[in-house]
Amino acid sequence: MIDTSAFQGKKAAYYTLGCKLNFSETSTFGKMLGDMGVVTARKGEIADLCLINTCSVTDVADHKCRQAINRMVRSNPGAFVVVTGCYAQLEPQRISSIEGVDLVLGSNEKANLVQFLSEKWTVGSSSDQHLHEHYSVKTKDIKTFAPSCSRGNRTRYWLKVQDGCDYFCTYCTIPFARGFSRNPSIESLVSQARQAAEEGGREIVLTGVNIGDFGKTTGEKFVDLVRQLDTVEGIERYRISSLEPDLASDELIDFCASSRAFMPHFHIPLQSGSDEVLRLMHRHYDTKLFADKIHHIKRVMPDAFIGVDVMVGCRGETPECFEETFSFLQSLDITQLHVFPYSERPGTAALKIPYVVDDKTKKERSHRLLELSDQKTHAFYERHIGSEARVLFEKAPRGKAMHGFTENYIRVELPPSLSQPEYDNAILTVRLDGFNHDKTALLATLN
Repeated sequence: MIDTSAFQGKKAAYYTLGCKLNFSETSTFGKMLGDMGVVTARKGEIADLCLINTCSVTDVADHKCRQAINRMVRSNPGAFVVVTGCYAQLEPQRISSIEGVDLVLGSNEKANLVQFLSEKWTVGSSSDQHLHEHYSVKTKDIKTFAPSCSRGNRTRYWLKVQDGCDYFCTYCTIPFARGFSRNPSIESLVSQARQAAEEGGREIVLTGVNIGDFGKTTGEKFVDLVRQLDTVEGIERYRISSLEPDLASDELIDFCASSRAFMPHFHIPLQSGSDEVLRLMHRHYDTKLFADKIHHIKRVMPDAFIGVDVMVGCRGETPECFEETFSFLQSLDITQLHVFPYSERPGTAALKIPYVVDDKTKKERSHRLLELSDQKTHAFYERHIGSEARVLFEKAPRGKAMHGFTENYIRVELPPSLSQPEYDNAILTVRLDGFNHDKTALLATLN
């Protein structure tokens, strides 16, 4: 039994790096601690607890994590500093050697955060033992699933439906950081969605590491989860954060096209438009399969927003392979590219591939793809000018335009003169009038 009196009045500061799943988990930590009496430190206040949730997708991410840890330690003298997330799982000894870090929680231990804090705040025990225990955790030993369904400071909720990955792509460390694929039951996830609806939630984003792989633990299927979530009253919108192309079944796509609440919005990682590079990456599809999925989505949902992950400069990406990628992406009816320069990760199989791309070439290739992305996004937005759309609005920062997103994920701004407090978390029908000043959103007027 945890003594919650030790938590009352404590102040916590949170910092998250990386993916939507990390933000979801941090938000859950905050809600869990808030229920026990811990308050979020305001700007300028010194926290009693600092929680840094880390990412390790690239060398740059690792560097940003170390910077964030050092900054939190300096800004909060005397605070109990906890580091979790993928970088914490992969490099616990390096993190624990940073001055001021008290506790490193890997993928198994993070579910026990409250227990660790209770021991610290009630009996003042050292965290050294937990750090030592963490060092022995291997990928095969990561078996816990920490539930997460929380809103944080945003309108939409994030529902964690799956964790871990069994794919072991040659460039990736995620299976080592998060373990093998695992998931809770459909019943438990539907229950969490109902709770979000009772709290006033209107939109839920399904998060995970490899969402389409849902069911490995329970013998269920992702499409069946989607069908059940679609029946939850009160939730008017669902979005799927990322879906591997080989797991985006036609059955799933067709259901989303006819469903009540699943939006015409997909995020599908490609990584490369060269079949040779896909083979070197050990991806589970080729460009034909990927193109077929895009064509199917557009056939049943012509106005769907499709975001695509693409990695540039990976080992083996010759100039010819990059040109194949560029031409392939240029030919597809997609909306936006998320471009990531390849980063060498220790222990990955990609290091055995002899062809190396220099940093200057990576930057040049990234620039070309980002320009292509801007062109496609602009054209997608432009096609919708003059049309009506339903927008879920979010509370605007002081002095800024209220914004929200259409069903197909077009960012929309409502001028301050038209904004009202009651529009926060409300779905309104608007007319899309044209681009804002920096062309990052469409301006709207209320119908």
